[in-house]
Amino acid sequence: MDMSFTNQDVNGGSVFRVDKFVVPANARDEILAKVKMTHELLRLQQGFVQDFLLEQFSGPGEFNLVTIVEWESQAAVDNVVPIVKAAHERIAFNPQETIARLGVRADIANYQRVPGL
Repeated sequence: MDMSFTNQDVNGGSVFRVDKFVVPANARDEILAKVKMTHELLRLQQGFVQDFLLEQFSGPGEFNLVTIVEWESQAAVDNVVPIVKAAHERIAFNPQETIARLGVRADIANYQRVPGL
């Protein structure tokens, strides 16, 4: 058995970037436009698997907008970060500033599958 494959299989696998937002109603259109623009770029990158843009329609949860992007590996995530940053700089888009200005709250993290489920 190829040990490098085994190690990659144990430590590697898909990485899921999950961004959850509390978006005030008056900020929805601007946030959605920025998210869609960013996801169009992400879909073109090597290692991209799939993405979801979800909007809450019922239930008591506080996050009304959730994005999920599945990447083949952590290496793919690492490679895409500077690409997205450069693209945002080219159009003078600062996500942190936009979130603060619009009163959006964000919870952003990378996730992996729980083994054995």
